[in-house]
Amino acid sequence: MIEIQLRYQKEIERLEKDNRELRKSILLKDKKDGKRRVMKKSPIDMYSEVLDELAEYDSNYSTQDNLPRVVVVGDQSSGKTSVLEMIAQARIFPRGSGEMMTRSPVKVTLSEGPYHIAQFKDSSREFDLTKESDLAALRREVELRMKNSVRKGQTISTECISMSVKGPGLQRMVLVDLPGIISTQTINMAPDTKESIKKMAASYMENPNAIILCIQDGSLDAERSNVTDLASMMDPQGKRTIFVLTKVDLAESNLYNPDRIKSILEGRLFPMKALGYFAVVTGKGNNNDSISTIKDYEENFFRSSRLFRDGVLKPTQMTTQNLSMAVSQVFWKMVKETVEQQTDAFRATRFNLETEWKNTFPSLRELDRDELFEKARGEILDEVINLSQVTPKQWEDAFYAKLWEKNSNFVIENIYLPAAQKTDAGTFNTIVDIKLKQWAEDLLPKKCVEVGWETLHQQFEKLVNKDQARKGHDEIFDNIKQSVLVRAAKDHSWEGKAEDSLRVIQNNILEDRSVTDKQQWDAAIKFMEDSLKGKLQQAEDALKELTGPGFREQWLQWKSRTPDNWNRIATNNELEKLLHSKRHHQAHLSLDELTTVRKNLQTQNIEVDNDFIRETWYHVYRKNFFQNSLSQANNCRKGFYYYQRGFADTGLDCHDVVLFWRFQRMLQVTSNALRQQVMNNEARRLERIIKDGLEDIGEDKEELSKLLTGRRVQLAEELKKVRQIQEKLEEFVQALNKEKS
Repeated sequence: MIEIQLRYQKEIERLEKDNRELRKSILLKDKKDGKRRVMKKSPIDMYSEVLDELAEYDSNYSTQDNLPRVVVVGDQSSGKTSVLEMIAQARIFPRGSGEMMTRSPVKVTLSEGPYHIAQFKDSSREFDLTKESDLAALRREVELRMKNSVRKGQTISTECISMSVKGPGLQRMVLVDLPGIISTQTINMAPDTKESIKKMAASYMENPNAIILCIQDGSLDAERSNVTDLASMMDPQGKRTIFVLTKVDLAESNLYNPDRIKSILEGRLFPMKALGYFAVVTGKGNNNDSISTIKDYEENFFRSSRLFRDGVLKPTQMTTQNLSMAVSQVFWKMVKETVEQQTDAFRATRFNLETEWKNTFPSLRELDRDELFEKARGEILDEVINLSQVTPKQWEDAFYAKLWEKNSNFVIENIYLPAAQKTDAGTFNTIVDIKLKQWAEDLLPKKCVEVGWETLHQQFEKLVNKDQARKGHDEIFDNIKQSVLVRAAKDHSWEGKAEDSLRVIQNNILEDRSVTDKQQWDAAIKFMEDSLKGKLQQAEDALKELTGPGFREQWLQWKSRTPDNWNRIATNNELEKLLHSKRHHQAHLSLDELTTVRKNLQTQNIEVDNDFIRETWYHVYRKNFFQNSLSQANNCRKGFYYYQRGFADTGLDCHDVVLFWRFQRMLQVTSNALRQQVMNNEARRLERIIKDGLEDIGEDKEELSKLLTGRRVQLAEELKKVRQIQEKLEEFVQALNKEKS
């Protein structure tokens, strides 16, 4: 009887091999026109794509993923990965001895095809599984992907690696290989590794339609198993569990009790139930053995095994080939029973989401995060292009205003005021020339480059944010635009040679004191007046703050002066007298002058210290100085003729007008130089940086989800995902029904 069973099994294997070769020939058969036959997407590939979509689906509508897949679970080193390799007919996983090799879930889609190849979901490379070099490369790639998916400080990852394996005669199904369940953590593992593995396994097994392929090491005592308790807890009735006893050859050679093996395979030893029980041999412990070598060894073992001769093993329970066919049958049975129900669930979810969108965002298109990013990207790049539409005059005006804004305080406080203390023109010009030279050598070029950079970025920011003030502005892009502006500011720096170029130009311009025509003279006077009026206003405002509210404010706004305000008013009056007593007073009070002012105030019963007087004097002097300077500028309006003659015997001193003309010329020439640098170079450099920044944001999904957020984005994302899943499910159901017919 045993011999008959073995011959029968051998004949079945021969017929199946012939059938595989025949199917391969049909699949590769050329069409009549001589073109290669186009391989259509098989139902199992469609189904696998649905599972990939579901793996990335996070629903707020409680539409659970209840589609079947074969979940391969077992204790570490129990042989579960080897079982999967035997089913896939290729040694596709990294090798290890006594250590954890599977560190993340690996989803393997098995399907029939003319060539035995493997491919990752996110890669176009095909690995030829008949070549040892490709097999080795595939194993290295799997190991690398596992390591990369594990976060720092962790031992395992929940990120699923998705791959497909095609080959002649392969059973069509989807299997998920999980990290082996461990009893003890080693010191190099994360503290929560043991519980994390169990939690991960439970999350896959709790799917009510998941087929649990429970792997048990037959060479070890059954009491040492962890996986059987977990399987019985997840599937107490055993309606979706298939039990596999591995390493049966070791069990026999170790004189393991045959009755104990029989009780295991009859479901009487473990407190768990199963649809079927199988015994397999997955090699002799040599990692370099090929699948064909292992199959021959397995076949020879079972043919001569006393477990088979004694009736402990039944023919249908033996070999991984029988196991593969049985798992495939259970898988497809459950798929057919559940897929239409799952399709209906997603159809209902889609209807709910579409209804919510119509009610919440009736006037907006359903753009998901990627589509919104592309729209934002287009708008930002349009504004980068619009930088080229800014006219040369607009650039120069913007640079001119910003340059004086940044440098006016230094110019007036550190150059003009100190020089103006001198009464003769020679000393004035000497001090000015020295200070201008120092300024142009050290501070000015760098400051001007900073102004150029700042003005360019302000102009770009203005273009990007121009719609924010408009009615109906869409705020969805504000975060991403702000992120681009921040990145551009961080990554863009001005050309390094620009400072040296500006230094040469500015030194030459500031050395020139020859005003050539009346128009330039008048422009310099206006520039001087505009600049000093602002300073005068600042001095007057500061004094007003010290002296308190005026007569009008006191009566109309019910404000009153404090004792300190009255002391400031009295001090101001004394200092004004002091100023008027001298035509040209220095910027600082002498000790005698301080004493005189303080004693004069004491006669008015006002006691103040020297610091109080000096603080008041600072603002009084500045107000008086700027008033005199403005008066001098006004007197020089008709002084261009005298300037050309050198002011001989006129009593008119207009050297400060010439100084402001030098400032003005420097601003004009620098603005022109910065404009050339922007239009010829810096705007294009900024454009490249912005494009690179947008590419980085688009590739960083985590950052993109932070920049584009809110219910509108979440709803559009979920609606897109649900539609994709539903459409793929319906496509799969159609292919399944067509295959049935």
